[in-house]
Amino acid sequence: MDWTLYVGIAIVVYLLSSIRILRQYERGVVFLLGKFTGVRQPGLTMIFVPFQSMERVSLRTVTMQIASQKIITRDNVSIDIAAVAYYKVTDPEKSVIQIENVENATNQISQTTVRNIVGQFSLDELLSQTPKINEQIKTMIDAHTEPWGAQVTAVEIKDIALPDNMQRAMAKEAEAERERRAKIVAAEGEFQAAQRLGEAADVMQAHPVALQLRTLQTMAEISVEKNSTIIFPAQFMTTVHEAIKMIKADSAVK
Repeated sequence: MDWTLYVGIAIVVYLLSSIRILRQYERGVVFLLGKFTGVRQPGLTMIFVPFQSMERVSLRTVTMQIASQKIITRDNVSIDIAAVAYYKVTDPEKSVIQIENVENATNQISQTTVRNIVGQFSLDELLSQTPKINEQIKTMIDAHTEPWGAQVTAVEIKDIALPDNMQRAMAKEAEAERERRAKIVAAEGEFQAAQRLGEAADVMQAHPVALQLRTLQTMAEISVEKNSTIIFPAQFMTTVHEAIKMIKADSAVK
């Protein structure tokens, strides 16, 4: 009787120790005597040790830091590149059977791929075409990780460290570009002003009175400033003398 009780207690303890609970984001890769038998879904499951064993696999997206590394661009500029990759396991069976450590393998292939891809671009292309380069890196890494049951969802270059001399050179280049644009804008303004002045000169040449009206307007604007000295144009004085002569001639005729 005591022997039967002990056996019953041992069986109950064994069954309780065989219970495994898989979370919603986990899958269990089960082996029977070392042979793959299937993938267990989330919830309650039984694993009968030592005949069976189970490897837990998380299906959540993993954020993996790609360590900063020195890279020489196509135009022979030495830079430090740091990136981040996001991947997740899509096939639990392959991630356990085909590769020993999927995270470490993905990290190593990511570093190599970043170095190889970035080295194909010049510095200007790297700075201006970052999204395109990110997509190219992701596609290349994903091609390597697909047989391992992992999918790379995104790769982002998060830091590009330039040498000090290159930063100074780029600052000078940017300053020169801004000066060039400013000079072009000023020249265009002068050209447009010259065009308008030419058109105004044509109008005044056709209508001499317009020139006199403009002169009077200018004098009125000067007088507002209460200047003690006002310089009259010679042409204006000639016009005044002609007007006085006309008045005297009219008076003589009368």
